[in-house]
Amino acid sequence: MSYERYDAGLLSPPVSLLSDVPNTHWTALSHPLHPGYGVRVRKTAFCDNNVNGYTGYIDIQARHLFFYFFESRNDPDNDDVILWTNGGPGGSSSIGLFFELGPCRIPDANGPKFHPESWNTNANIIFIDQPIGVGFSYAEFGETVFTTEEAATDIVAFLAIFFDNFVQFKARPLHLAGESYGGRYIPLFGSAVYDQNARRVEAGLAPLNLTSVMIGNGMTDRIGTILSYYDMQCTPVSLQPFVDITSCVHLKQMLDRCHRWMTRACDDHFDHIDCNAAWTYCSDTFTAPILQTNRNSYDMSKTCDGIFEETLCYPDTAYIRDYLSQPVNQALLGVDPAVRGNFSFVSWPVNTGFTVAGDHLHLTTYYVAALLERGVRVLIYVGTYDLVCNHVGNERWTLALDWSGKQDYGMAEKHEWFVDKKRAGQTRSARGLTFATVEGAGHMVQKITNGTVKVLILSAGSLR
Repeated sequence: MSYERYDAGLLSPPVSLLSDVPNTHWTALSHPLHPGYGVRVRKTAFCDNNVNGYTGYIDIQARHLFFYFFESRNDPDNDDVILWTNGGPGGSSSIGLFFELGPCRIPDANGPKFHPESWNTNANIIFIDQPIGVGFSYAEFGETVFTTEEAATDIVAFLAIFFDNFVQFKARPLHLAGESYGGRYIPLFGSAVYDQNARRVEAGLAPLNLTSVMIGNGMTDRIGTILSYYDMQCTPVSLQPFVDITSCVHLKQMLDRCHRWMTRACDDHFDHIDCNAAWTYCSDTFTAPILQTNRNSYDMSKTCDGIFEETLCYPDTAYIRDYLSQPVNQALLGVDPAVRGNFSFVSWPVNTGFTVAGDHLHLTTYYVAALLERGVRVLIYVGTYDLVCNHVGNERWTLALDWSGKQDYGMAEKHEWFVDKKRAGQTRSARGLTFATVEGAGHMVQKITNGTVKVLILSAGSLR
């Protein structure tokens, strides 16, 4: 297929600098390579008064994805750009913004508070509610996106519109980051961006400068993750074993059976029905013990405080939910009237839709290997107290990953890393792949450790 060649001038954006976007109305953007897609954005004064902040929607005909953007506190005209997404599937990135790494947090009923250790200290950052149906994102007529491949198409179009309309971001290093189910999202999003670059070059546009992908406590190898629940509950790899011996013996006996069954049904010869049966049986088996203890599976050092479906075992998230549910705040953010009302962190219909579609059953590590082979750096960081997407399973798949740097990475020394002269965890790195544990952290690493991960992404070379 051939494409008409476009130079940057043909895009003719209504403004050429993001800082020129007004706060009184939407600025609409489009792109010749992505018909049917548009972006509307406006300046929004909230969260961090020291930098420009923006909110907007990616409009895909009758589907609409909501996003936040914050300029860097350091040097917004030169610093890198990060796109962040939470996982789920179905989780709103407002958790990442207001609970973890954003420029403000909402720790109480008094609203946003300045967060000095935000990632926008050194980078421009986008938080996106995706896929359709998550957070303030919605569809007018019930359209759905229930696979990561479909979601990736929307992300690629958004990034093209954003980078090509605002000239200051052209050729700027781009980093894709996420946590939890982001361990599947991010490798596929990165691969879609990389593949789209060939089409961009053919059309006379500069490629997007995809520099790294960063995954925190990710679900990237679903089989290895489930099997590593035995190690996390029954051996002292993080905490002393807290599950009764009888249950641990049962899990030990099930390791080989579940490994063989899931590998045969899901990897060797994918069969949706058999793979789903294997996944359901084995995941239920290996999660049953912790569910009997009332421990927080996101942070095994604590009990689950509150109702999981409402607070994710973190009662403080209720303040964020209440803030985002207030009409005055929704109006400030530019939330479309169609989705104003009570806010929810997780769209359970989206979560169910992805599950029914079997999106979680497919291999993701192949995409990580492909990105590494093309020079895209990969950072995997994991809090040591998380069970759900734990450090044992994540380290195992990085060591088993089949790529040209496998031997060098496997032979690389695993050593301690420090922040302010205090041990922060252990790390291994070679040929663009870095794995690191974050001691004392759970699933949402940045919530507890503040600036630790920010130090990590700087030292790992992810950011300039």
